[in-house]
Amino acid sequence: MQQFPCPFCGLRDEREFHFAGEAGKMRPDTSGEVTQTDWSRYLNSYKNREGKASEVWVHLPCQEYFIMHRDTLSMKVLGTEQLRRQEEI
Repeated sequence: MQQFPCPFCGLRDEREFHFAGEAGKMRPDTSGEVTQTDWSRYLNSYKNREGKASEVWVHLPCQEYFIMHRDTLSMKVLGTEQLRRQEEI
């Protein structure tokens, strides 16, 4: 079983985590009209990079979202970043 590092709780079993999406993927601007094509592209298009990738994950027990940098070929975690500001901690 692989272990992932939660930046809030430390190293934990991978079953405690849920993939939330690609980091940097921009949601369509909903202040105006959004076409079905735009929504479909947002919901169904993924880069699926080989090698280094940045992804948003959530650690289910603490309910904290963070960015995980990992190598999709070797499955090694290269680092994590908190998604909340330090003053909120």
